[in-house]
Amino acid sequence: MSDQETVVTVARGVNAGTIHLATLQSQNKTLVNQRTRIVLDEGAQAEVWEQFLSEEQLDGVFNVSTELVVGDGAHLRYVCGQALSEKSWIFGAQQALVGRSGSLDWVALGFGSRSGHVLMETRLAGEGADARVTGAYATHGRQHIDFDTTQEHAAPHTTSDLAFRGVLQGRSSAVWKGNIIVDPGAQKTDAFQDSRNLLLSKQAHADSIPGLEIQANDVRCTHAAAVAQVDPEQLFYLRSHGIDEAAAKRLVVEGFLSALVERFEAGPVREVLASALEKRLALILN
Repeated sequence: MSDQETVVTVARGVNAGTIHLATLQSQNKTLVNQRTRIVLDEGAQAEVWEQFLSEEQLDGVFNVSTELVVGDGAHLRYVCGQALSEKSWIFGAQQALVGRSGSLDWVALGFGSRSGHVLMETRLAGEGADARVTGAYATHGRQHIDFDTTQEHAAPHTTSDLAFRGVLQGRSSAVWKGNIIVDPGAQKTDAFQDSRNLLLSKQAHADSIPGLEIQANDVRCTHAAAVAQVDPEQLFYLRSHGIDEAAAKRLVVEGFLSALVERFEAGPVREVLASALEKRLALILN
């Protein structure tokens, strides 16, 4: 068993730039407990990249606890990715608290592991707080990916925007369960959640379960969810223009995922996300 704790604190008004964190499983049949706490004081800024990795073919369990605290007027971009061995399991409890006029940009990438469950909770606690959550996963074989997200609006004039997209091959499966909660008094809330899955085989399966709990009367809350197979008409159109079946399917999948990449301005996050998706697709499509 391995117990690790990482604490990142950014003082008031400081721009800490980009911080890289990584947890690596290097021994077989181990339990890795990783606790990460990131605190930005008032007006601070930071971009934190955290990875959970394991060497190929190792069996084990990752138990992840993450706490994000974004102070008043602070801005945090948190990019969290796991590329664990497909014999391992991951269980995560990740929570974010955003203060008045603060903003959180949260990116979650789930490409590895055999199975597990990750809970992602965002609480907009201060007036004018904003959160954007972007998730991507691509599975194959008998992998199972499970995300449970919550966007809680606890103050007025808060906004949240969540988008998850998954591509599933083989007999893999995925579950996304999302909930938007608007507390009493959180007027002028603007919240959106979107989950879409593309199935590349008839054996793949995905469930998208959106939910709303609204206790204020002057809000705008919307959600969308879809699970679909690759459109044969799109494949036919591409193949009729001389593109072989494998390349045509790849183009359709890339177009499906491009909406996630386009959520980010040109820069490191957009480049890394596009590159990670490209590498993962090369693996599962082959």
